[in-house]
Amino acid sequence: MNKDNLQSIGDEIISEANAARWDLGSDFHDSIVETIYEEASHIAHKTVKQKDGKQVYSFDLKIDKLITSRWLGFPLMVVILALVFWITIAGANYPSSLLADLLIDTIHPILKNFANALHLPWWLDGVLIDGAYLSMAWVIAVMLPPMAIFFPLFTLLEDLGYLPRVAFNMDNLFRKAGAHGKQALTMSMGFGCNAAGVVAARVIDSPRERLIAIITNNFSLCNGRWPTQILIASIFIGGLVPASLAGLVSAASVVFVAILGIFFSLLVSWGLSRTVLRGEASSFSLELPPYRPPRIWRTLYTSLIDRTLIVLYRAIVFAIPAGILIWLVANIHIGELSIAAYFIKWSGPFAFIFGLNGVILLAYIIAIPANEIVIPTILMLTVLSANISGVGEGTGVMFEMDSIHDTAQILQAGGWTLLTGINLMLFSLLHNPCSTTIMTIYKETKSLKWTLVSTFLPIALGLIVTFFTTQLWYLFS
Repeated sequence: MNKDNLQSIGDEIISEANAARWDLGSDFHDSIVETIYEEASHIAHKTVKQKDGKQVYSFDLKIDKLITSRWLGFPLMVVILALVFWITIAGANYPSSLLADLLIDTIHPILKNFANALHLPWWLDGVLIDGAYLSMAWVIAVMLPPMAIFFPLFTLLEDLGYLPRVAFNMDNLFRKAGAHGKQALTMSMGFGCNAAGVVAARVIDSPRERLIAIITNNFSLCNGRWPTQILIASIFIGGLVPASLAGLVSAASVVFVAILGIFFSLLVSWGLSRTVLRGEASSFSLELPPYRPPRIWRTLYTSLIDRTLIVLYRAIVFAIPAGILIWLVANIHIGELSIAAYFIKWSGPFAFIFGLNGVILLAYIIAIPANEIVIPTILMLTVLSANISGVGEGTGVMFEMDSIHDTAQILQAGGWTLLTGINLMLFSLLHNPCSTTIMTIYKETKSLKWTLVSTFLPIALGLIVTFFTTQLWYLFS
C-alpha cells in the first residue's frame, strides 16, 4: 500500500466523521451546553442556597468561614491541637499506670524469682530481665496507651475533613519557607509518632519537598517525648507558681515547646530550601472535602493496626538491645568505676556548657532506640552517679517514682536546677530521632547521606539553642 492510498483512506475517514457530526445538527452542541449547566447547577445547589433573593451559604461553608479564617484559623488550630494533646495525655495516664503495674511491678518480680529458682548467673539475670525485659516493658507501658488514643483522634479529624483545612491554613507559611503545604499534615502526624510522620510524607509528590518534610518531622514533639516534657515542666516550671496555678502553667509550657517545634520546622525548611535543597515551592490544588461523619471501624483499623501496632513493634525491636546496653554500662567496671560513671564524669564539663549534665547526655545516647525510657534511665543514672542509697531496685535497673515530689528530690540531689530543667525540655525537642524513625527515614529516602543529615541536624540545633539559653541565663541572673 503506497503513500497515496493511505492519504486517500484518511481523507475518507475524516469526511465520514464530519458527515456524522453534521447529521447530529444543533442538538449535539445544545446537549453539551446543557450538561455543563446542569453540573454547575448541581455544584451551586450543594454549596449555595437561595433565600429571599439573597445567597445563603451552606453549613459547610459557614464552618469553613471560621476554620479557615485569617484571624480565627490559627487560634482554633492551636486550641484543637491542645485539646487532642490533653485528651491523649489525660486518657493515657490510667492505662499506662495499669500496664506499668502489670509489666513492671508484677511480672518483673515474678521473672526475678523464677531466675533465682533456676540459679541463673547474676549477669544473665541482669541482662535478660533488668535490661532487655524491663526496657521492653517501659516502652509498652509508656508508648502504647498514648498512641492508641492519639492515632484514632488524628484519623477521626482526617475523616471529618478537618486536616485538609489545616493544610489550607498552613500552606502560605510553608510556601514562604520553600516547602509544600501538605507538610502540615505530615507534621501533625509526627505529633503521634515521627516514624509515622515520615511515612506520611509520601503524600507530597515533589521529591525535594518530600525530603524537607522528612528531615524536619523530628521537630514535631512525638508521644515518646511527652512524658519527659510533662514531668520536667511539672517539677521545674510548675514549681515557680502557686500550687493552684501549677497545672495550668506546666501545661502551657509544654504546649509552648510543641509550638516552638513548629517554628523550628518552618525555620529549617526555609534554610534547606535556600541552600542544599534549593528550589521553588510547588503549587498544588487542595480540595476541601465536605464534612462527613466518621467511619468508626475504618478509623479503628487504620489507627490501631496500620499505625499503633506497627510502630510499637518497631520500637520494641530497638528497645530490647537498648535495655541490655543500659544494664551493661552501669554494671561493667573499669577499675573502681562503671563505664557509665566514667562517661558521666568525663562528659560533665562539656555538658555544663549547654546547661545540661553528663547523666542527660548518656541517657539520650543509650536511649536512642526509644524516647520512652529516657526518664527511667536518667533516674537510674542519677542515683548511680550521686551515690543515692535506698532508691531504685539496683544498679542498672531502670525505675520511676510514684510521685513528682520524690522524682524532684532525686533530680535536685543530682544537682539539677531550673536551668537544667529548661534546657532538658529544649534538648528533648531538638535532638536526634529515635532508632525507629532513623530506620524509617532510610527506608523512605534510600539515602545514607540524608539519613545522617536528619539524625545530626537536630542535635546540632539543640546544642546551639541550649548554649545560647545558658549564656543568656548567666548573663541576666
